Amino acid sequence: MRTHRPVRAVGLAALVLALVAGLVLSVAVAVTIGPADLTVGTVRTVVAGHLGLANSDVPLLRDHIVWDLRLPRVLGAATVGAGLAAAGAVMQTVTRNPLADPYLLGVSSGASLGAVLVVVAGIGSGVAALTGGAFLGALVAFLLVVGLAGRFGALSPTRVVLTGVAVGQLCAALTSFVIIWVADPHATQSITFWLSGSMARADWTALGWAVPVLVVVLAVVGWHARTLNAFAFGEEAAASLGVEVNRLRWLLLVGTALLTAVLVAVSGAIGFVGLILPHAARLITGPDHRRLLPVAVLAGAIFLTWVDTAARTVFEPRELPVGVLTALVGVPAFFLILRRREVRG
Repeated sequence: MRTHRPVRAVGLAALVLALVAGLVLSVAVAVTIGPADLTVGTVRTVVAGHLGLANSDVPLLRDHIVWDLRLPRVLGAATVGAGLAAAGAVMQTVTRNPLADPYLLGVSSGASLGAVLVVVAGIGSGVAALTGGAFLGALVAFLLVVGLAGRFGALSPTRVVLTGVAVGQLCAALTSFVIIWVADPHATQSITFWLSGSMARADWTALGWAVPVLVVVLAVVGWHARTLNAFAFGEEAAASLGVEVNRLRWLLLVGTALLTAVLVAVSGAIGFVGLILPHAARLITGPDHRRLLPVAVLAGAIFLTWVDTAARTVFEPRELPVGVLTALVGVPAFFLILRRREVRG
């Protein structure tokens, strides 16, 4: 029976550097893909010009396509992919459930309900209103899960999972009810596309508050990476090692829920990224979160960058919801990972 050999420190550094280079190259190339004829050199010139590093002689239309349309969308996809991968890895560890993903706490269903209510009620207009409604809905759903799960004792993984599933189903049912009740074809089409996951609404404003939240949560999770390893041995073993289990669980659940709420508000619910990428990273790094987290985050960013690029270009002029493609890729990938785990024993 073969045992898994995680990458060593030197190999990890090389792998992380390779992934960083791959992410930078992926972003640059993805921005050039589309109807307009762009090159990586054009992208570099436009970015340097807007950052004040050089004078840009790129025509105004091309500058607009790169800076205002494609670049924020591509960076948004990378941000969402990185955040979902990190949140999935943490959720799987904290709940000790290999099938856990960032949406386990009902956050995505709450965001969907919030977005639907904003559209139906006609509160505000445009991306800001939809994003704000989704974020508030996600936050309310999470607070409801925490309130119900912790009402009768300590916050145990089983209680959190079961409560999250119940609240998620409730929000999903209410969302369907509202859509059916309103029966507005235009609103229904817009909502359905958003519910399936889409980066079409990603802009610099969304990135302006999604990226800081991602950085803060990644910093907190990275700081507790060594402690997260103790959860793999169970709560009693972690407590015997000096881990304040309940306090740390609260901190990580709140952090990942806040991050997921922000990401869902930006992109809608994009499935399988938070489930598949952590498992794929573990095949390379092993279970140590000091190795797992950076690899999963970078792999998630690269993965969703290219999936979103395919979603907006493969069936041009039509655009597919990103969640549809992640499911088509994720399902066979999940079975492949399960098979490899069985072979490795």
